[in-house]
Amino acid sequence: MGLELAEFPVEQIRLGGCFSYQRRILDVDESTLVNLVLADRRITEASLAVALPGQPVRITGIRDIVEPRCKVIGHGTVFPGVLGPVSNVGNGRTHRLTGMTVIAAAAYEGTIRAGTTVQRSAILDMSGPGAAISRFSKHAHLIISFRIAAGLAEIDAHHAIQQAELKVAHRIAQVTKSLDPETIMVYDLSEKKPNLPTVMLIQGCITDPQHFHSGVGYYGISLRESLATFVDPNEIFDGAITVDTTRSGRGYYPTTWDWQNHPLVLGLYNAHGKSLNFAGVILQRIRFETTHGKEVGAQNAARLARALGADGALITWIGGGNAFVDVMFTVRACEQLDVKTTLVTYENGGKQGTDSAVLFYVPEADAIVSTGSLDRPIELPAMNRTIGPYNEIKILPFPGAAPISASGQLPLEARDAIIGGADIWGEQSWCCNEF
Repeated sequence: MGLELAEFPVEQIRLGGCFSYQRRILDVDESTLVNLVLADRRITEASLAVALPGQPVRITGIRDIVEPRCKVIGHGTVFPGVLGPVSNVGNGRTHRLTGMTVIAAAAYEGTIRAGTTVQRSAILDMSGPGAAISRFSKHAHLIISFRIAAGLAEIDAHHAIQQAELKVAHRIAQVTKSLDPETIMVYDLSEKKPNLPTVMLIQGCITDPQHFHSGVGYYGISLRESLATFVDPNEIFDGAITVDTTRSGRGYYPTTWDWQNHPLVLGLYNAHGKSLNFAGVILQRIRFETTHGKEVGAQNAARLARALGADGALITWIGGGNAFVDVMFTVRACEQLDVKTTLVTYENGGKQGTDSAVLFYVPEADAIVSTGSLDRPIELPAMNRTIGPYNEIKILPFPGAAPISASGQLPLEARDAIIGGADIWGEQSWCCNEF
């Protein structure tokens, strides 16, 4: 049985005293949602706001972004293992509110102040040059702005933020339960054509086993020391994969919305039965600390792909630094097993674009697709209004950075302070100019 995704487009969000959806307008009961968030004693205050494309608005303190969805037919609930019990998902019918998101904007200062596990939030401009480079500026947003109780450890802060955003997203999606959708997309891989090549997506996921959360959660369990794991892509659409909300505010880390709308999964699905047979997704833990670990992880992912009948693999990743070595080792391991690969990755390249675009290379990586540069600087103009918990922000992730006005002019050394500022999986339409 496949999964039906029923779409309810949203162009306007109105705060009021009731829930309704009609003519692409979503009305939400503001007090009900605020009380839903404040039911968690780890959250001390909360408010709601709306931001629309083109408005001179800057959103601060962004921890995560999610698309509202709810299950109306089939097993379990959306976000299994987080909002409900662990139950197989990816079947039946799920309703989704497209064109809008729920943004969790939380004030929280963690106990870890340096390294890859430091807590971090991000900003989003709804107009101007910052909006032009973020995939999220074209959506309408319902923003939950809240504060976390002082002294809360990262794991408790993460759970509080995640529960708040997912409960709100699920509640507003339930407005559509008895309504007819505008469109229904059916996702089903049961039929395959024997004359087409079998292709898988190998998704590298940076992890840090020393931190409470690796950055990627599967049915609510953080990926840590795990080897390669097979995932049905329909599970991803139903929210089986979530993120660490205390540090997902980094341009090259995906939000929950990105997982729900993974462009490479959708692209492979679109090609299924036409130019290839899509065989599913492999989650691969990357950033092993030793060369030995990197080689074992790479060989394990390649053997799993081969065992599942893959003729080819689209390979992509989350992260930075030495995790890219694991990715290149995986390309090599796949090619050695005659699984042809194409790597999808962002570039570094430095501020002028003249530095090495990739951090590590193997000769087998002879098919690489760039999703654009991460390192290019950008200057954001002042905004008329800010939404979120911070009136002053630190635009650098390093301890001791001086806070500056959140609504003022912001010179950014790289684009990863903007949520969606790095195109990690090819969701945006970049172009290249030859000189």
